[in-house]
Amino acid sequence: IPYPVKLYVYDLSKGLARRLSPIMLGKQLEGIWHTSIVVHKDEFFFGSGGISSCPPGGTLLGPPDSVVDVGSTEVTEELFLEYLSSLGESLFRSEAYNLFEHNCNTFTNEVAQFLTGRKIPSYITDLPSEILSTPFGQALRPLLDSIQIQPPGGSPVGRPNGQS
Repeated sequence: IPYPVKLYVYDLSKGLARRLSPIMLGKQLEGIWHTSIVVHKDEFFFGSGGISSCPPGGTLLGPPDSVVDVGSTEVTEELFLEYLSSLGESLFRSEAYNLFEHNCNTFTNEVAQFLTGRKIPSYITDLPSEILSTPFGQALRPLLDSIQIQPPGGSPVGRPNGQS
């Protein structure tokens, strides 16, 4: 049985980006996107604390602003959790987190391709370069680079007590 794969999309700015971006950046941004993957009845995301999971919509961000149907997968839950464990020890360790270069959307794009062969929408993955293409974005880069985003309410994914 194929398992459905959903992308949960959250606007971290809660609508402020849409209102303020024309003034601040000189271009329209629809939101500041945080995304997660929902598969096998759980929501998985990457932040400054590494890979975490929670029941769908279970972080303090509440319900997603939109849900994108990424497709479906044949990957079993057991195999998926093993894959996440290996990602958590390599590409997506907590210290690898970077707001622009290596963030929650980098993670969901990678996982979506692993599960379904499909990427997440480009309006999400293009956001950092859109912000950095503006003088304001360039000026704020040192500050923005230091920002760590970790939505509260998830729990770490990986092998308990470091057992392999």
